[in-house]
Formats: sequence, structure tokens, C-alpha cells
Amino acid sequence: MPPSPAAGDPAFLRIASARGRWTLLATVLGSSVVLLGSTVTNVALPHIGDDFDADLAALQWTVNAYMLTLAGLILLGGSLGDRFGRRRIFVLGIIWFAAASLLCGLAPDTTTLIAARALQGVGGALLTPGSLAIIEASFHPDDRPRAIGLWSGFGGIGAALGPFLGGWLVDGPGWRWTFLLTIPPALLCVPLALRHVPESVGRPQQPTVAAGTHTPSRRGFDLAGAALGALTLALATYALTEARSGGPVALAAAAGSIAAGAAFLLVERLSSDPMMPLSIFSSRPFTAINLITLCVYAGLGGFFFLTALQLQIAVGYSALAAGAAMLPSTVLMLLFSARSGALAQRLGPRIPLTVGPVVCGAGMLMTARVGTHASYFADVLPALVVMGTGMVIMVAPLSVTLLASVEATDAGLASGINNAAARAAGLVSVAALPLLVGMSPDAYRSPDAFDRAFSRAMPLCAGLLAVGAAIAFALLRATAATSDARHGRAHGWLMEPPLVSRFAHHQALDQVGHRDASAGAHAPAGSRPSPGEDRLRP
Repeated sequence: MPPSPAAGDPAFLRIASARGRWTLLATVLGSSVVLLGSTVTNVALPHIGDDFDADLAALQWTVNAYMLTLAGLILLGGSLGDRFGRRRIFVLGIIWFAAASLLCGLAPDTTTLIAARALQGVGGALLTPGSLAIIEASFHPDDRPRAIGLWSGFGGIGAALGPFLGGWLVDGPGWRWTFLLTIPPALLCVPLALRHVPESVGRPQQPTVAAGTHTPSRRGFDLAGAALGALTLALATYALTEARSGGPVALAAAAGSIAAGAAFLLVERLSSDPMMPLSIFSSRPFTAINLITLCVYAGLGGFFFLTALQLQIAVGYSALAAGAAMLPSTVLMLLFSARSGALAQRLGPRIPLTVGPVVCGAGMLMTARVGTHASYFADVLPALVVMGTGMVIMVAPLSVTLLASVEATDAGLASGINNAAARAAGLVSVAALPLLVGMSPDAYRSPDAFDRAFSRAMPLCAGLLAVGAAIAFALLRATAATSDARHGRAHGWLMEPPLVSRFAHHQALDQVGHRDASAGAHAPAGSRPSPGEDRLRP
């Protein structure tokens, strides 16, 4: 198998080239349809509930069915891309997603809608990890931070536009068009990807991931792991959603979730070809980033779910006005996100990943004041501007730091794990928050009751962001990246040395920078690992 191109090899794409721009556009469109699927629906939930006479649990499942299959299968999607080709699985996921979106738009009842949303999540699980992994495998190391910044920024814009577009459609042709909205960009993405995106696959023997060592074989896929992971999330979601009843079924689901989770970890440990090799978590930078992701996206998931409802139910906005209220954060993402990935390379990850969640959490606390008599300019707008500023600061650096903690051939795996963490966090948050703040099944029909629950939920969301900031401050290094990090392959700058010393048995492995440099310094002669390889095919 041919080695990965060197930094000066023309096989790497540059952003300035036509093919580089088209490739970036295809990945942005692909990730945007998934993000739209996550956000465009929220503003339509009250209207879906009215049309189908559904309670709050049904609305939660409309959101969570999508996130459940997305989170539960995204690891499998990443490994499929690394094995069979990232472009191939990416395109398959887009087509699947578009077909499921059509089913959502035609659903005659909540049961069909929830099932179609679950199918939509399967498509998202196939295309999401490949979107970021294509950038990592295809772009020149000097262009990767900017490409990731553009990818996260414009993808975030797609997500931020979701409530506005959804509101416009709900107040116009109807809520069903919020699902059909994702079909045109998905269909546009397919020919772009087939024509311009280079195919890339991970080599059969994967290299060491920072301090971890795992070597997936070619014998098969971890279907048992995928099933157990999805079952764990499904049972946990059911237990949280139905916990208000306190019945034996909810308790059995909670116990089953714990058992399935334990079985999942056991299968991953014993499998010769695990979907999520546990050894990857011996890289503490990678582990730290995923802990931050869990906290941050749990807070964000609950915030976006409840805020879209609060603006309509308690404040009295139309669906369009509620969506338009989110536009300031969109403008901020458009203006500044392209630079935030490169900023993380200059400053190191600690500053943006500590400051960003804190600022975001402050915006959430301000949003708690948005009640039945709220003023847009005095209450809603300042809160969402602060919230959007925090997202600009943290989103792109989170992606850059994630990819800097793994080898290029494991980009799909790393992206899949991180996306699974983000989606699972949002899934649990949407299921748990209404329970924690005492929101009744019919609360969304009462403005005062919903407002009281919302004001209790926002501090919880902000607290999750604060925990993420504390993890970043404690575990991520303050200094700027080395020159090697600008090529997307540095690891040593991610971790704070004093904390590394607390784990002495991994100290020699985690204080190194570039993987090849560490091999030369610590490995015996002849045992130096080979560089990561990706095959790039036109």
C-alpha cells in the first residue's frame, strides 16, 4: 500500500485550489444537513404536538429518535468509512438521509414520524464522521486548521439557520416542510462529492493513536458492539423519558441500560476488531477532549431544545419570530468561526476551550430571564449574542484539538467517537432535563408552567458548560502549539505537564510531541512505528 503523501505532495488538496474548495463545500453541505436535522425540527415541535395531539414525551422522542440512532451507530459509520472509503460511505449516508427526510415529511402520525426520524439518524451516522475525516485525510497540513474552521463555522451556520428556516416553513407551508428542507442540499452534495472529493481509506494495520495502541483487523465489523451501544442509549432514554411514572418498566429500562453498557465495554475490550478500541482512551488528550464534549453538548442540547419551545410557548413568538431570534448567533459564526481553528493553534487549546464554555454558559444564565414578559432587545438579544460568542470561541478549536490528538488514519474513528459523545450527551440532556426541572407531560400547553420549568433548566445547562470549562483548564496545556502541531500531528501540547505527572505509568508516552519523534526517543532501534498511511484516490 502506498504511503501517505508528504507535506509537499500534490496529492494533498489546498483550499486555494478549485478542487479543494469544492471538497470543502461538499463536506460542509453534508454536515449541514445533519445539523439541520438536529435543529430545524425544534421550532416545529409545538405544531407537531397540536396536529398529532401529542404529549411532551412524544415531542421528546421526535428529537431523541434521531439522536439515538445517530449517536448509537456513528462509531460504526466511522469504521465503515475507514474500511471501505470515506467518500463512498459519506455519499451513501447522504442518500439515506434524504430518503428518510422524505418519509418524515409524509408521516401520518407520531409513531411513523418517530420511526422515520430514527432512520434519518442512521443516515447521519454514516455521513457525519466521514465529513470531518475527509478534511483530515485530504487537505494539506498547513491548510487543515483553516479548513476545519471553515467546516465548523459554516456547518454551525447551517445549524443556526435551522430554527429560522424551520419557523419560516412552519408559518408558511407547514411543519412537514422542515423535514423536506434537507433534501435539496443533500441531493446537491452527492454529485459534488462524487466529482471532487478524493477517496481515502485507512490502512489495514492502523498506527498507534498518541499513547494508545490498537490494530483493527480486516475480518469483520463489531456489530455486537454497535447493537449494545445503541441499546444502552435507547434504554437510558426510555428510562429518563418515562421516569415520571416511576413504574417498574422505567426502572427495568434503567437497569437494562446499565447492564447493556457494561456488556458493551466488555465486548469492546475482548473483540479482535472492536468498533471503539478502548486503548484509544490511553491518549489522555483524546480522553480530555471527549469529556469536554460530553459536558458542552449536554448543555447545548438541552438549551436548544427548550429555548425553541420557550420563545413560542412562554414569550408568545410565532415560529418564524422564534427562529429569527437566533440569527445573531448565526452572524457571529459567519464572521469569526473561520479564524477560530487557527487561533487554537497559536494559543493552545486551554484558553479557547476554557473561555468559550464559560461565555456560553453566561449566555444561558441570561436566557433564564427570558420569560412571559421578555423584551427582545433587553432580554433575548443580549443573551443570544453572548451565547453565540461562546460558541464561536469553542467550536472550531474543539475539532482542531480532537484531530491533533490522533493519527490521520484514525481520523474517522476519532471523529466517530467524538460525534457519538456529542450526540449521546444531547440525547440524555433532552430526556433528562424536563424530568429534573419538574416539567409535566402537558407543560408545553401552559405558558406559565413551561416558563417556570425553563428558568430552572437554564442554570443546569450553564453548569454543564462550566464543568466542561473546568476540565479544559485542568487537563489542557496553556502554551501555543509547536510547528508540528500546525501540521495537525502534535500531541504533547494538548496536556498540562503537572497533570501528566499524576499518571506516572503513562508519563513517558504522553509528554512527547510528534509520534515519530517520540518513537525515535523512546523506542529501541528497529521498533520505530511506521508513519500513518492514507490512500488518496481521485
